[in-house]
Amino acid sequence: QVQLVESGGGLVQAGGSLRVSCAASGRTFSSYAMAWFRQAPGKEREFVAAISRGGSTTDYADSLKGRVTISRDYAKNTMYLQMNSLKPEDTAVYYCALGVTVPTIRQGRVDYWGQGTQVTVSS
Repeated sequence: QVQLVESGGGLVQAGGSLRVSCAASGRTFSSYAMAWFRQAPGKEREFVAAISRGGSTTDYADSLKGRVTISRDYAKNTMYLQMNSLKPEDTAVYYCALGVTVPTIRQGRVDYWGQGTQVTVSS
């Protein structure tokens, strides 16, 4: 069983930056591709970014390319999402996810979900 704990969410002004983290328990961290999804109020959960097991491959939602960077630290069993130039429409609960590969996790085929962290961007 893998547990995922997100942190780092909060309130930020438009144009600001924020980094959210996802700490994974267990020794299987490097066995999974990882990703971030988000869900805004009244909307469906959507893909944000993904990173491969080895960290060499990343994938981003077209709407967020250039503003977000996904990374992972194997020593800390932690994945990050650096978000810059934040907009009010980025307000959402951000979820960490584990899956098999970047393409499958992007399709929503997720093995484990975190509980989410709230990111609120004020105008």
